[in-house]
Amino acid sequence: MALPTSHPAPSRPGPPPIGFPDWSHAARQAAESVPGQAISALWRALNHLCAAQLYLEDNPRLARPLRPADVKEDPRGHWGVCPPVNWMLAHLGPLTAWRPAGSELLVLHGAGHAGPSALAHAYLNSTLHLTGRGPGWSMPELRALIARFPHPETFGGEITPLIPGARHTGGQLGPALAIAQGMVLDAPHRLVVPLIGDGELETGATAAAWLARRALTGSGHGAVLPVVLANGLKMGGPSLLATLTQDEVRAYFTGLGYQTFLHDGTDISGFRRLLADALTRIRPLGDKGRQPVIVLTMPKGHTGPEQVAGRKIAGTPAVHKTPLRNPRKDDAEFAALAAWLASYRPAELFTTQGRPTDLVRQALPGPPPQPGPDKPTAPIAARGPQSWPLTSTMIRERAGRGGFRLFSPDEITSNRLKLTDDGSLPPWASEILNEEICHAWLQGYTETGRDALLATYEAFAPVNTSLLVQHLKHRSLHYAAGHSGLPNINYLITSLGWRNTYTHQNPGLVSSMLETENGSVHIYTPADAMRAAAVLAVMLSGRDRVNFLITDKHSSTSFPPDPFRDELTVGAAVWPHLSHQGAPDLVLASAGDVPARELSSAATLLLRTTHPEIKIRYLHVNDLAVLGPDPQWPYALPKPEFTRLFGTDTPVLMAVPTHPGAVRALLAARGEAKRFNVVGYLDPGRPITPQGLLEHCGLSASTLAARAALMLKEYGR
Repeated sequence: MALPTSHPAPSRPGPPPIGFPDWSHAARQAAESVPGQAISALWRALNHLCAAQLYLEDNPRLARPLRPADVKEDPRGHWGVCPPVNWMLAHLGPLTAWRPAGSELLVLHGAGHAGPSALAHAYLNSTLHLTGRGPGWSMPELRALIARFPHPETFGGEITPLIPGARHTGGQLGPALAIAQGMVLDAPHRLVVPLIGDGELETGATAAAWLARRALTGSGHGAVLPVVLANGLKMGGPSLLATLTQDEVRAYFTGLGYQTFLHDGTDISGFRRLLADALTRIRPLGDKGRQPVIVLTMPKGHTGPEQVAGRKIAGTPAVHKTPLRNPRKDDAEFAALAAWLASYRPAELFTTQGRPTDLVRQALPGPPPQPGPDKPTAPIAARGPQSWPLTSTMIRERAGRGGFRLFSPDEITSNRLKLTDDGSLPPWASEILNEEICHAWLQGYTETGRDALLATYEAFAPVNTSLLVQHLKHRSLHYAAGHSGLPNINYLITSLGWRNTYTHQNPGLVSSMLETENGSVHIYTPADAMRAAAVLAVMLSGRDRVNFLITDKHSSTSFPPDPFRDELTVGAAVWPHLSHQGAPDLVLASAGDVPARELSSAATLLLRTTHPEIKIRYLHVNDLAVLGPDPQWPYALPKPEFTRLFGTDTPVLMAVPTHPGAVRALLAARGEAKRFNVVGYLDPGRPITPQGLLEHCGLSASTLAARAALMLKEYGR
């Protein structure tokens, strides 16, 4: 792709808003205080450490001539994206050190394969703990960094939160730009620089995120400076971006509302001027004017070997992982590796004690700021009328405390959420017709310590299944790194299929989440709107959970509130007003408002009329996750509590709002599937009325009563 080194300087913009950090001034201060030679040294140090991690067992400084014994037998990892990422890290280091008072600069790695870069950067910042002696600079630490890569039992070889300073798991390909947008919402002090691979530009999440910023209105936000790593290649061949001419690249981003700054990474002083110029034009996220985007056209694998023994390497997919296949045993490759590593002059970059030299340290940013909430939050007590509007009241009250955002794919009004008295959209609520972007915004917002809620249709929520599974992995690694206290991930799932058209019937997200057997997952199925509002209040004040609240926006039936305390704290509770004293002949268990309505009607109107001699115990399950076994589910019902509720040999008819198979799997893991008859959603295969759907699924009051009677007969009760 023949692109120029820089974009012609356009006319100067006006001053930034009052109170918005002057990032261009920080860039000028950094340029005056940190020489270009220091930037170059840091870039070389990062590149050397990346290549060394892939290939070396020892001799990290090349203090003596390289030997085959210094080289790994099985080189692994990814090289190609590291040089352009390192270029950006080297230039952002001084800017971070000279950032405006009270401000924060975060780098978000969209390219997950830049794991060696993140590890090298963490080592140079003295935040990486490798040998058990604590983080710091030493020759044992430096040897451990290169010899242990890809660190299969500690950090791994790709971008994860196990690496200090990483806030995004690279396996989530595509949402980095939207996550960056979520990070700066309501945080005017924060600048986030997402590093976006040109392959990522081909994903739907990234493509939508460029335009998605226009949905984020209001003031008081931070800024996002996207950097596109236009290196020309994906893993297997040329990227689509590489097929565009320079004019087409400009036209593409201009059409999206951005001002393009192009550079090829060959001129440090020129890039520093370009960066300062881009920062002059940075504006808060809610500003509808043109925002800068940097397009770095440095070739993939730049500074690596060009060719070996007639085999071309540069400009081919060979640079994606390890360009040299087996330099320990191949003489030509060994010579190429020795020359490659020597080109960085590592003895100038690291002391004999493994410390970066003074020249390198001039460009380092220092330890990254520790993530934390921008505004404190506190639990909110449920109150108000027992009706669906109470859910809106809970959301409005939580928003009034600050540090909160609601995201929805154009479904706030449709889901009957009244967020203002006049029905308008408040500044803390954002809509865009894209489930993935909503999740990425929520992820970025919560990752920086604030509470958020995603409200969506039940049928569309499964679109985010892959993102959620990846985010569960991300959080698991976050906790494995010794961190905790992240705000909850909260989904409000309504517009349920029980009242919707055939194409809008899909409770599949819940099944996928339960199948992960991740103990942080909670599937809340309250029986009425009052309970739903109280559950929502708890969700919005908690930490380290991934919550899904399933509730019907048309909910009108209310049940006695007395058992709800146990429903909320234990996860399930007996409803005395529908239960007999003593050992039951049959247990009826509901989960969710629609099943509670139908099963309670079956219990009161039918069973007690047709079988008055039968003793019934009725209970409601408020969190499906408690049905699973311990230890997979940390909040599972203990065995004595499970027995108290369900008995040991009593038949149980359970009505759920989800696919029944997911609940059966939880019970089967307890060894309890045989006596449980679980009824839930079954695809009717055609359009059908709401009542017809209940009949088809066996969830109407009459079909539930008939099934209960059959179960009593089968069990000889």
